[in-house]
Amino acid sequence: MRYAVATSRAKADSTTVLVRALPAAKERHFAAITDPAQLATLLRAIDGYSGGPVVCAALRLAPLLLQRPGELPQLQWSWIDLEAQQPEARIPAEIMKLKRPLRVPLSRQAVAILREVAAFSDGRNVFPARGASGGSSAAAR
Repeated sequence: MRYAVATSRAKADSTTVLVRALPAAKERHFAAITDPAQLATLLRAIDGYSGGPVVCAALRLAPLLLQRPGELPQLQWSWIDLEAQQPEARIPAEIMKLKRPLRVPLSRQAVAILREVAAFSDGRNVFPARGASGGSSAAAR
């Protein structure tokens, strides 16, 4: 509304009367595992998961990369350098919440998982969408 007033699209900001009329939004914290024993349980559950190979790879890779849930399915091979002295993923700014590029060093375990999942890739996406290349990935949604 302030923009509308500033650009002469509205005569007044009618929302100012609502400032104290509406309750302030309550801060919410999202669930996170902070107990080492619970983390160990989660990692064992991931290790014991017997689904498809692409989903298994995505589940095993997630705790190694610590990306937001929406970022991992968007991972593309062009962002990954497995042959560098220190393998890394370079996530472009437009994918990131803060709109800044991110370099993620890849551990030897992450490199091994990425090499395994390459057989199921569509050549562009690390985790292809369901039916993209005969692979099936719920993680790609």
